[in-house]
Amino acid sequence: MPDTGEMLTPLPSWFRQDVPDHKALGRMRALVREGGLHTVCESARCPNQGECWGRGTATFMILGDVCTRACRFCAVAHGAPVEPDLAEPQKVADAVKALGLQYVVITSVTRDDLEDEGAGQFVRVIEAIRKDIPECRVEVLIPDMHARLELLNRIAVARPDVIGHNIETAQRISAELRPQASYSRSLKALAALGEVSLSSRVKSGLMVGLGETDDEVLETLKDLRATGCDMVTIGQYLAPFKSRRHIPVRRFVLPAVFDRYRREALEMGFSAVVAGPLVRSSYLAEQGYKDAYDTKSA
Repeated sequence: MPDTGEMLTPLPSWFRQDVPDHKALGRMRALVREGGLHTVCESARCPNQGECWGRGTATFMILGDVCTRACRFCAVAHGAPVEPDLAEPQKVADAVKALGLQYVVITSVTRDDLEDEGAGQFVRVIEAIRKDIPECRVEVLIPDMHARLELLNRIAVARPDVIGHNIETAQRISAELRPQASYSRSLKALAALGEVSLSSRVKSGLMVGLGETDDEVLETLKDLRATGCDMVTIGQYLAPFKSRRHIPVRRFVLPAVFDRYRREALEMGFSAVVAGPLVRSSYLAEQGYKDAYDTKSA
């Protein structure tokens, strides 16, 4: 297939979704704008934005909306970021409180330009949420932090309920898709998180449809499980429309194949597996956590 940078069309029938609640979308959009916040829902052009915003949930993206890396699957803008907003932790906590969230996911752009790569801002956001909404569970999805143990430990000590870093794709094609990252470094970061996390579950995610084989997906899952990773998401890659920078979709994976991925991942020992065409790292994060852990502790 020529690298046109355009998403394959039309989408298969299993991508159809209900029309979102436009009033709910408007309320969410106003909350984000008025708070001066960013969400990965918008910046990464998530296909589930309508559904999630309609339910009053969002994944907050801290440290700005410009990334220092240029991964070939990601729709987030890249370039020279602005200085971190010192008021951002409280802004996020205020939004979480306004939405009445009992579970929130916090992610960020990669900030290779910062000495602590943004670890301190993650800690401040976690602390602000814990202070104002102590009953809210907090999941963080972090960059690889160059697998620097002192940075990973700094975030882990803040005790988020879930701490994740995405492997994104199979080893064979990882360098093509993430030229400034590393498959082995991501595994090293996840293994380190498993060692330093005091009470946090360790999570990762990958996309399919980028040129990997089913066997490579299963090998990636095995690599993740070997690090001690306990939770995983698997979803279909969708290329941003008419972008020549991004890898085109190589295949649409059938729902039945996602079911196979989920079964085999559970057999490998993962406690929580969310797999499906529309699955993203933070999609149904609260439900996945509850299904795997809250019911077991009840």
